Amino acid sequence: MRITKMARTSAVPVLGDPAIKHQRITQRRIAELAGVSQATVSLVLNGKADDAASRIPEETRRRVLEVIRETTYVADPAARRLAGGSNKILGVFTYEPAFPSQSQDFYTPLLTGIEAQAESIGCDLLMFTSAPVTDGRRRIFHENNRLRLADGCLLLGLEMDDNELSRLAASDFPFVAIGRRETPGVPYVGADYAAGTADLVAQALEQGHDRFFLLARKSSGESVTDRRRGFHDALSNKPVSSETRITTGADLQADWAAIKAFNPTVLFIEYPAHATALYALALAEGLRVPEDLSMVVLGECSAPSDPDIDFTRLSPPRTALGSTAVTLLARIIASDEELPDSELRTLLDCPTIPGSTLTKARRKP
Repeated sequence: MRITKMARTSAVPVLGDPAIKHQRITQRRIAELAGVSQATVSLVLNGKADDAASRIPEETRRRVLEVIRETTYVADPAARRLAGGSNKILGVFTYEPAFPSQSQDFYTPLLTGIEAQAESIGCDLLMFTSAPVTDGRRRIFHENNRLRLADGCLLLGLEMDDNELSRLAASDFPFVAIGRRETPGVPYVGADYAAGTADLVAQALEQGHDRFFLLARKSSGESVTDRRRGFHDALSNKPVSSETRITTGADLQADWAAIKAFNPTVLFIEYPAHATALYALALAEGLRVPEDLSMVVLGECSAPSDPDIDFTRLSPPRTALGSTAVTLLARIIASDEELPDSELRTLLDCPTIPGSTLTKARRKP
């Protein structure tokens, strides 16, 4: 479809508008969207809108700035002259902080995989941190964010905003989410948590367990819901009892009381830090793990401060997630044609580790 110049208007199209879908955002395109000249856009970008010789009306300046925010355009003419517009820079955007202690057990190997693969293909990494963390999360379309300094971007986070993902997917900007995403059109590399969880449930069933308790993390993130789905699907139509409790981890004593009230033979715990604390609570009450209570963790306990407990567990391929996501992003950037959906959305196998905390179910009294 041929794109014609827009008439001057105060309405600002959004990235999801079919008229601008898959269009590269340049100063000329911003001028078209704002209904002004390219010279006006240049003056606004260079902070010269108020110069006496070229004074630009405030309404016009605001309209140009709004279009720039909507398209996530960033002026970087020097870099864009390199290698036909390719900077050999890959961005990393995290919805939540990547470096606090509670996140290091997941993000450290993930970032290791990203770094190693970026090095192997000769790209630099740029972490976007200018968007502030508000209520525990960053926003892609915050006015401070400058994604287009990079050729493409990796998105990291337990929960991602569907509206932001939809807007980004409708733009020309290459990106890959790490972790399965349900938002249509979003390229991702994720771990098959549902199948891995179902495998651990099957192992517990083989050991004769008939009372299953799942302590799940309070979150709507796909990695959480996938684990929950794998747990319940594997127990569907099985002659067992099960209970699920959602927790923030703020009151593990209350969680432990609910677990004891149900009296499970096997306890599935999604969040590794919760597993470590509940293991200590069980020992403090004289319970033997796994003889009196088997415990299965749906993640890796890899923080340096964790005690040396060889949990039966899922072992997400975090380093491989990072490196595979970089490879996919590089393909998207280099490809002149849209890749098929089967190649844009990948789930890696999520291995299980036997550990020492799952054994045969205790004898019934």
